[in-house]
Amino acid sequence: MRRPFKGGGVALVSSRMSRRTALRTGAGVLLGGASLGVLPLFGTPDRKQDPASCTTADLSASDRRLVVSNWPGYMDEDDGDYVSTLTEFGKRTGITVDYTADVNDNLEFFAKVVNQLGSCESSKRDMFMLTDWMAARMIQVGWIQPLARDKVPNLHANLIDSLAGVGWDPDRTYSAPWQGGLTGIAYNKAKVKEVRSFDELLTRSDLKGRISLLTEMRDTMGLALLTEGADPSQFDDTAWDNALDRIRKARKDGQIRAFTGNEYIQDLSAGNILACEAWSGDVAAAEDENLVFVAPEEGQMIWADNMLVPNLATHQGNAEEWINYYYDPEVAAKLAAYVWYICPVKGAQEAMEKVDPSLVENTLIFPTAESLATTHSFMALEEFKVRAYEGDFADVTGG
Repeated sequence: MRRPFKGGGVALVSSRMSRRTALRTGAGVLLGGASLGVLPLFGTPDRKQDPASCTTADLSASDRRLVVSNWPGYMDEDDGDYVSTLTEFGKRTGITVDYTADVNDNLEFFAKVVNQLGSCESSKRDMFMLTDWMAARMIQVGWIQPLARDKVPNLHANLIDSLAGVGWDPDRTYSAPWQGGLTGIAYNKAKVKEVRSFDELLTRSDLKGRISLLTEMRDTMGLALLTEGADPSQFDDTAWDNALDRIRKARKDGQIRAFTGNEYIQDLSAGNILACEAWSGDVAAAEDENLVFVAPEEGQMIWADNMLVPNLATHQGNAEEWINYYYDPEVAAKLAAYVWYICPVKGAQEAMEKVDPSLVENTLIFPTAESLATTHSFMALEEFKVRAYEGDFADVTGG
């Protein structure tokens, strides 16, 4: 259900659990702390692989199976007369899918597969879905196989433009977005007047002590960089320092109540905070018509969870059939109607007319062209930059 509000914000009511909510629970939330003990493992020589030499025979033609790991709440389910996209995939292709929702956190999943992939051993999976930054790290250390371009024509024909040119995989050689989301701001319209920009969030006197920012470095610093007039996808240390100083000043001035994971939604609904940095999926799932998600005037961040084929996957051909299937606009629309995240497939909005006409104008599933034009991705970082920037951010958020 779509409810428009003054100022262009949108509040949505949904019974679905937010995938981004799942992402932000657990120890992996605090990237400024927990990740520092994990990410340096990527940089050790014995962890890196050459994907061209860490391969095995593809059994897809003779063995029509596929082993997939995904996040919870990210797949439609059979229900009475309703046939899910997963079941339909099996009927169309003859592929039996061993589908498991065992990706509860990027770092937790990393811990499950690091020893195998870092040693050129099988992870026992043909595909898994990980968020941009973790997908980038795995690609950079050679743990992911390239996709045969001629086997996934729908991906290259139908991927929305805003997700097509990421710096860490500019031609989508190794990755295919599964679903996406936006990072912007939200406010409680019953408690405060409209908040239109990230700068307002950090400076408005009526919000002092009643805002929260996210513990996710790439989201919070992405918006801060935009406020400084810098491009989050391509910036230098001077721009980084200026953006960090802006966050540091807001904290010193008492503007920021807390840095949080997804628990900000409860505080926003209760009025403990009046406005905050927010993920679109959390606002969509909040079931509170007073909460309004806004694309900040400076721009907003866009993120995706990505389909990846790991080294030594024994059914890569079947995985490529899966990717091509889910980039069919009719299939993508059917899935989007169930999961309520940004659909990465061109043509799915038109196909939604037959699936659920009430969702065609749902701007948190199908952002407008104007909205997508304001989106930005965060720059891919080398390992030494990850450590330096996460340390800088942790110093500000933690003290």
